[in-house]
Order: sequence, then C-alpha cells, then structure tokens
Amino acid sequence: MSSTQVHPMAIVHPGARLGERCRIGPFSVVGDQVQLGAGCELVSHVVIQGDTEVGEECRFFPFSSVGLEPQDLKYHGERTRVRIGSHNLFRECCTVHSGTAGGGGVTSIGDRNLFMAYAHVAHDCRVGCDTVFANAATLAGHVVVENFAVIGAFSGVHQFCRIGAYAYIGGYSVITQDALPYILTVGNRARAFGINVIGLKRRAFPEQTLNALKRAYRLLFQSKLTTSRALEQMEQEMGEVQEVVYLASFIKATERGIIK
Repeated sequence: MSSTQVHPMAIVHPGARLGERCRIGPFSVVGDQVQLGAGCELVSHVVIQGDTEVGEECRFFPFSSVGLEPQDLKYHGERTRVRIGSHNLFRECCTVHSGTAGGGGVTSIGDRNLFMAYAHVAHDCRVGCDTVFANAATLAGHVVVENFAVIGAFSGVHQFCRIGAYAYIGGYSVITQDALPYILTVGNRARAFGINVIGLKRRAFPEQTLNALKRAYRLLFQSKLTTSRALEQMEQEMGEVQEVVYLASFIKATERGIIK
C-alpha cells in the first residue's frame, strides 16, 4: 500500500501482506506467510516469520521474534500458526513461538496486551485480552492466560497451567499449578495470598463483589471445609454473584490442581 513505509534496509518477502500505514523499520525481516494489519510498526531489528497473522496497531520493539519454530523436540517442521489480535505492544527481545501439531497447532494472543522486555510466549499458549507480562515473564507450552491477568517480572509458568482472569502473579514466582482468578499468587513455589483487592478496585469492581470474593476465599482457604464442600457453600451463599460462579467453575475444571 502507498501509505505503508518499508525502510530500505528491511527485508520484506513479496508474499507478505502488509496493511495500510504499516511501518517496517531498518534490519527487520518479514516472512512470506506473514499478515500485518493496518497501523502495525516494527521499530527495528524485528523478525516475524511463519504463518503469522497480526491485527491492527501492534508495535514490536527491537529484537522481538514472532512466529518462529517452537522449542519442542516433538516438532518436525509441520506447518503451525501464530494468531495475534490488535493493539498489542511487544517490547525489546520478546519471543512468541508457533504452535505444534500435538497442541492444536496455534499460539494465540488477544487484544491490548503488554509484553515487557524479554517476555516469552511458548508454543500452543492461549493469551486473552488486556493482560500484562512484566519483564522476562515466561510461559512454557500449552499455558492459558485469561483476560486482565498480570504476570510479574521473571516469573515462570509450567506447561499446561492456567492463569485465571484478573489474577496477579507476583515477581519471581514459580507457577506449577493453576493460579486462581482474582487472587494474588506469589512465591517459589507459589502460594495464594488473598484477593487482588487493589487490582480489582482499579478495574472498578463494586464493593459488594469484593466482599463476596473475600468470603469465597475464606471458605476455600481459611475454613476447615474440604474444597468440594467449600464450593458447595460458595454456590449456596453467593450463587448470584457472577465472579464467584466463575471462580468455582475454574476450580472444578482444573487438571493440574490449584495453588492454595
């Protein structure tokens, strides 16, 4: 497109599809199967390869690498994909790897996410919308990160784990089981430390909802009830609170167990 700017020292394959107003900075490389939406910017020294589709208004800072082969010994060159939404920001040295045949073949990222320097999204991960990955936050393969979650600096998430919506993972944490939505999870190995009150207030959660989540937390972790009995009690007392219902369903769906 005439409105798209490609620096003379960038390499863009003729098969790549660039939307309007894209800006491809010097020493960047765009492969033949790449699609960039309108307004995307590769600042410089960015590599985007493979079957990778990016939405509108995404920015990639120097040394970001997106769509390359996964770091999985079971991968043998099969065609897999990366799908990225709109208005995402990838700071310096971020890496996003393509999927594997055994994991569904797709690594997906939603909209309006912030990936700070050195953040890593491995093969077959599914990242929602409005998340924040602080510096060097790292996902192993097949991880699910739900909307509005925050993963602190230098934290690592084990493969096949889930990070619930509005969860806050503190810096330098090691996540080996599912981290519950709405809850502060911190440490190596990680533990739950109460409701993410500050984060939820910033997202304008009403006081009534916060109180219900606090009550649910007490039933789960500070009472003498078993998890199954606590879930029953939560549903009896607060079954009309959408967030409590979601928290209960998240726990019931766990395959690796939850962080307590």
